[in-house]
Amino acid sequence: MIKINSEASFAIEDILFTFALESEAAAVFTDCNTIITGIGKVNAAYELSKAIHKNKPSLIINLGSAGSTCFKKGDVVCCTKFVQRDMDVRGLGYAQYETPLSGLPPIIEYGLLMDGLQVGICGTGDNFEMGHCAPAYTVVDMEAYALAMIAMKENIPFLCLKYISDGADDNAAEDWLVQVHKAAIAYGKILELNKESILD
Repeated sequence: MIKINSEASFAIEDILFTFALESEAAAVFTDCNTIITGIGKVNAAYELSKAIHKNKPSLIINLGSAGSTCFKKGDVVCCTKFVQRDMDVRGLGYAQYETPLSGLPPIIEYGLLMDGLQVGICGTGDNFEMGHCAPAYTVVDMEAYALAMIAMKENIPFLCLKYISDGADDNAAEDWLVQVHKAAIAYGKILELNKESILD
């Protein structure tokens, strides 16, 4: 069993782990149910939808690297709110980040809290942000919004953990290349995947 918080625990065989890249999973998650979605919202939505259709999991856990000017490199942040940061239809009278005619608010709130972790708001977009200054979100990535939205629509519990690999600034690309491989190790420790007890 993997314990998320005092009220939620899930059998590891019922969990689907999602990563954008194999390097974010490394060998730590070899024996788990995983999908590698590829980069970006469209890839993430397509691959998760296929996986849910094939075998609906009891929990979806999104793990990956992210940038932030609010947290320091090496932090693992639990994201419970999600913004589509590149959605901007203000010219037609909609709020920034609001998807027209979707019925969804600009910020969706759908995610489990994990004990002992800092909490963040994830801004997802199809660009590698290197000048983060928007106050609406504290973490930037390229997939989580799409995954959270699908999990919410399918009524599947969702946990999103982001390893801060860069400062979402001018050094972001260089920092990401150095830090990304450390994410899997950090997640293995937090989720206690090295303990045989979770397989019982």
